[in-house]
Amino acid sequence: MGTAVDWIGRFHQHLASERRLSPLTVSAYQRELDAFAQWCAQQGLHEWARIDGQHVRSFAARSHAAGLQARSVQRRLSALRTFFGYLMREGAVTGNPAVGISAPKAGKRLPHTLDVDQMGRLLSLPAAGALQTRDLAIMELLYSSGLRLAELVGLDLGDLNLADRTVRVLGKGSKARIMPVGKQAITALQGWLRERVTLASSGEKAVFIGRRGTRLGARAVQLLVARHARAQGLPQGVHPHLFRHSFATHLLESSRDLRAVQELLGHASISTTQIYTHLDFQHLARIYESSHPRARRRG
Repeated sequence: MGTAVDWIGRFHQHLASERRLSPLTVSAYQRELDAFAQWCAQQGLHEWARIDGQHVRSFAARSHAAGLQARSVQRRLSALRTFFGYLMREGAVTGNPAVGISAPKAGKRLPHTLDVDQMGRLLSLPAAGALQTRDLAIMELLYSSGLRLAELVGLDLGDLNLADRTVRVLGKGSKARIMPVGKQAITALQGWLRERVTLASSGEKAVFIGRRGTRLGARAVQLLVARHARAQGLPQGVHPHLFRHSFATHLLESSRDLRAVQELLGHASISTTQIYTHLDFQHLARIYESSHPRARRRG
């Protein structure tokens, strides 16, 4: 590609000398531009001025189809935008064909979870004293019903129905849903409610309260979860939402029923709602009872 290759060399000098980028970064640009130059040669394109947006779009699509991850395609397009910006500055091209070209959407990273054994270790917390009993009930309920942190701290006593083993939660968009509660979470909640009467301020309706007898805040729940995880020797970074991720993952691994799991999670998107509205609570309860590790009855 003659002069085209020369321009890549000049661009690298620009990166190293003028922009003072690290050798590692310059090398990364080199790889991306070499890949593009090779593709251009295969297409019979030998002048940078002939490259247009469709060429860049085709190159990105071909890269993705060949197995390059979406984030890598994004980096490749970023390198091309920078390179053509340099060519414009030098008067070699009149426009930047890489501007406005989007990479395929990057897939969402799978959330971190605790495995069943790690979760079991965390929930082996001895209920010694009122606050420890409360903490166990909090973690059992988070894992048992996959609640969001805001849903948990917003619970009032009237939202619990221990006889029916359910809890009513107010999710995103003020959308209420009724969740089943596993046997071990019920036992933990019963233990906490016996202790709660000795701590609660007059008229306090919150299920979970602090030392002062008033509703427990989200930050307090985050801290107590992290504290107990450290005490049990679990990995750093254990937080309340990890219980929700683990709830979903463990149910899905056991049931293979994606629709039921997403309904239980209370996803708020229109498409999810439309797909799963035909699933009734009895069906969801059966999936829950047969699949959740801590909902199954022993023996």
